[in-house]
Amino acid sequence: MIRKFKKISGKYIEKITGQERLAYATSDSTDFYDLIEWSRHGGYQGSVIQFYDFETGEVWRPFEKKRNVVYGRPAFWEGSYFLLQGDYDEDRITLYRFRIGEAPEKVTDLKASEVDLYNLEIMGTEVRIVSQNDVFRCYYPEQFSLPLTPQDTVCFLEDGKVYIERWVEEGWDNENDCATDAYEFYHKVIVKNYSGKTLSEEIGSLHQASDGTWWMA
Repeated sequence: MIRKFKKISGKYIEKITGQERLAYATSDSTDFYDLIEWSRHGGYQGSVIQFYDFETGEVWRPFEKKRNVVYGRPAFWEGSYFLLQGDYDEDRITLYRFRIGEAPEKVTDLKASEVDLYNLEIMGTEVRIVSQNDVFRCYYPEQFSLPLTPQDTVCFLEDGKVYIERWVEEGWDNENDCATDAYEFYHKVIVKNYSGKTLSEEIGSLHQASDGTWWMA
């Protein structure tokens, strides 16, 4: 048997990690960084985010569609849902918190022109606003930054530690542009504190399970 939500729109929905009740869908794949490019071409129509309740079948939009506004991937922490909204016209990134059946509540604002919009997201076992490119930056609730190599990806933060996954490639023949018999590709997990000091480094690949826990493989 196929159950149906009360509003059908044909959108791909994605469950919010760490809980089982809500999924979400956005009207397109535009992200915060794309607003810069859209501004050079007359602006962006605005995206819509919808939430889907597996318990009741309800579908709702917490915000009306607005030009030059886009949303990030929602997060769940300690019984509440969190969402980033970017408004290019207002030069603002807003963090909202909400519970099912309640209107979103503003937690904090950042000036969009003062943050790196590339890979801007909510991250951590607590709620932090971060971005990562060649530098990892945390903007809220504390501020710090760490340099990254092109092989690095910050996966999460917990208890004052930054967990970085770095891919490693060995045994590649650059002259012939091919793998040798000794070729290996794997990941390392590097843990640093907020000051950038390396606390540990070991072979491993990080994966977040649907319940929000992190596993190393």
